[in-house]
Amino acid sequence: MKKKQVKFLKRLLETPSATGTEIAVASVLRERLAGAADEIRTDVMGSVHARLAGRGDGPSFMLAAHMDEIGLMVTYISDDGFLSVAAVGGVDAAILPGLRVDVHASNSLEPLRGIVGRKPIHLIAPDERKSVTPIDKLVIDLGLPGKQVKKLVRVGDVITFGVGFERFGKGMAVSRAFDDKAGVWVAVRVLETLAEAGRAPGDFIAAATVQEEIGTRGAITSAYGVNPDVAVAFDVTHATDYPGIEKSKHGDIVCGGGPVIARGPNINPEVFERLVTAAEAEGLPYQIEAEPSVTGTDARSIQITRAGIPTGLVSVALRYMHTPTEVVCLDDMEATVRLLARFAQDLDKSACFVPGMEDSIVDDGAGIAPIDEHETAAQIQFDETGVE
Repeated sequence: MKKKQVKFLKRLLETPSATGTEIAVASVLRERLAGAADEIRTDVMGSVHARLAGRGDGPSFMLAAHMDEIGLMVTYISDDGFLSVAAVGGVDAAILPGLRVDVHASNSLEPLRGIVGRKPIHLIAPDERKSVTPIDKLVIDLGLPGKQVKKLVRVGDVITFGVGFERFGKGMAVSRAFDDKAGVWVAVRVLETLAEAGRAPGDFIAAATVQEEIGTRGAITSAYGVNPDVAVAFDVTHATDYPGIEKSKHGDIVCGGGPVIARGPNINPEVFERLVTAAEAEGLPYQIEAEPSVTGTDARSIQITRAGIPTGLVSVALRYMHTPTEVVCLDDMEATVRLLARFAQDLDKSACFVPGMEDSIVDDGAGIAPIDEHETAAQIQFDETGVE
């Protein structure tokens, strides 16, 4: 990965965006895409939609990645200045004690350094040492007098893990919030790649969604507002290439093994096949992940928006999800950009995503219609309206 792309990735990762407070990272995204996208809109939820107009009459394609990260929220401030907190998204209480955090205080221009306190082992009873302290029993110490803390911090302020981006090992990187700033980076790079390559046949929309960690809420409104003809959600998925993970249960997913293409009822079968074809056409290694139910990604909401949107899911393998030390292989991210750019470039007006009807297509001049053996058309109209 080139240095300027690493620099942008680092900036994304280190810009705080706990769920519901994605404003700062949305600003970074708009700044980056201002020179490449034809149109950038931000909806009332805060999701950013960057459109690159197509060169022809192909289907519109939305690539969605969520820009929120897990964190904590202040629920109470004691007279002594200690903060009680609740989880924002799926936070593992076991990883918190002793962690350094950034408290994004309402009345401070800079984040306040906080420490998640825990009694030293000398003062913990033997039976208590074996249990995980619940989040609502932990406190955050700002090292400040109580009166000063109450002037700076308000109930409802959010907190993020106090760690940043670092490269290590061979082609690996570690940071908080690869879930899913990795996807935001990929979506930006796909748009830029398509712009440099002469665009896709149809409109391409990079959608950076909000509030995925509490129920794919941004994806619901983005999919409805953009209303694309086809969509792919990008997220991270669990790598199973380190000790303690049961591959027979969770699959064989390897960091450095290439993009992970999901397959299952949440995934349109034609989108899946086209993603595989694109990977093979580019000579890219890829992995297949079984998803036997709805996925815990934006794909779950995009698929059932309006009358249904043909949806795929592509991920990169991630170790230690929802911890301050999420790990990815940077080569996987670059390979995913190539895969999704090729997928976009191969979409044309002949594409049909109605299951079982892929080979029965006619063009009546108004759009693409798959025809069954009884000559009954299920018309697919390509929406030519704006993003919102």
